Amino acid sequence: MKPDIVIADFSGTLEAQGFLSCLDGKGLPFRRVGMEDVEGTGCYCDPEAESEIRRRLEPFRAVRIRWIDSGDYHYVTKILAEFQEEPFVLVLIDNHPDDQEPAFGGDVLSCGSWVKAMREGNPFLEEVWTLGPDRRIRNASGTVDRELEEGIEDLVAALKGHRVYLSVDKDVLRWEESRTDWSQGNYSLRQIKGWLEPLLKGQEIVAVDLCGELSPAKGATPEDLRINLNTNIDLQEFILSCLN
Repeated sequence: MKPDIVIADFSGTLEAQGFLSCLDGKGLPFRRVGMEDVEGTGCYCDPEAESEIRRRLEPFRAVRIRWIDSGDYHYVTKILAEFQEEPFVLVLIDNHPDDQEPAFGGDVLSCGSWVKAMREGNPFLEEVWTLGPDRRIRNASGTVDRELEEGIEDLVAALKGHRVYLSVDKDVLRWEESRTDWSQGNYSLRQIKGWLEPLLKGQEIVAVDLCGELSPAKGATPEDLRINLNTNIDLQEFILSCLN
């Protein structure tokens, strides 16, 4: 059976949570792709590491639900999106825009510069919409900048007829429902699902990826892992229900 879910595992945190066991128990086909041995990946990704990550994920280019570990590895979205061979729009739900200048030059991809790298290097990327930072909704072309709560219907309308790649960083969620290693927003899971539902149901979704874990190596407690597991299960089931 082909996997419906792929997990790019850099830190082992999803296994530590029990998320993999939960997927297995529910009979959801998934494939874990180990990345722990790839050097040069923490927050910054050098060209050799980027090439190796791409090589390992290429067999799963058609899998629509992708879990990509903590926000330290959000740049994997850029790598996964390069498997698209038709025009698409990126919709990013995040507490940070991830559209900065690279800190160490153009050859080094980072968790803060990957959106800029996508905009400048992916010929099929039509537009980037960002939801979350400063409680705003914006597009990269600079024609839209408004209160997030007022803009979802306009976004859904703007996306009609476009193929959509949806990327979610759980650092947009409040502390009670998500434990990450980055500064967090204060949205509830219920609010995030309220944004996701019209996006997932009303568009041609080519892929959904999710990040925002907190690993034991970075200090995650059993309580942190429990909270993240519950949120991950909720999001996984919700996304599947909307896509099916």
